[in-house]
Amino acid sequence: MRTHELVLARIEGDVAAGRLRLGERLPGERVLAEQLGVSRPSVREAIRVLEALGVIRTATGSGPEAGAVLIADPAAGLGAALRLHVATTGVPVRDVVQLRLLVESWGVREAAVRTGARADGEVLRRTAALLDAMDDPGLAPDRFLDLDGDFHAALVGLAGNVLVTAVMTSLRGAVRDYIGAGARRLTDWPGVARRLRAEHRRIHAAVCEGRADDAEREVRAHIEGYYRDSGVE
Repeated sequence: MRTHELVLARIEGDVAAGRLRLGERLPGERVLAEQLGVSRPSVREAIRVLEALGVIRTATGSGPEAGAVLIADPAAGLGAALRLHVATTGVPVRDVVQLRLLVESWGVREAAVRTGARADGEVLRRTAALLDAMDDPGLAPDRFLDLDGDFHAALVGLAGNVLVTAVMTSLRGAVRDYIGAGARRLTDWPGVARRLRAEHRRIHAAVCEGRADDAEREVRAHIEGYYRDSGVE
């Protein structure tokens, strides 16, 4: 077993036994090295791996925030892995797009069902504010697409499934460069942006009003249309 797997197994055991909870610090490098029978440099390298996976957060110094703290950020590890595999062509962009269609169409459908039963005012106000920000006709394409990503992630977040939200965020991050390159290839970005704004409004209205079928249909057409027109695939 590799060193970072030893450290991860130790964390899993401590969490299962109630000895470690989210927000609490791991034992220091020296203690972990002695308990696991490995060198301190090996522990240090394992900590770096676990931080990249979104399992822990590290901070230097000697205060209460110093050291390695247990966190839960599944999107960090998933996003980094997907970006690398897409960059090395290990995962075709079209496969990522298809997975995004599956995840997001389910996400907005579930968000509409939940919102129709109990509106989440804070999130809906935030998504409405993102739509207003995208209405600026002078907005640069990259900034528009960043707001677009925040909007889609927030809507899927309304579904209430942490893992689905993490996968959704990771998928968007994995193809962000391709999405931006696609926008630069468009000969009529202002016209496309107007269409995207209108589609966003329809998706948002369907979720707010609890129209699950409409929300799913609108988001599928929205995603497929952009990727097709921008030539991302």
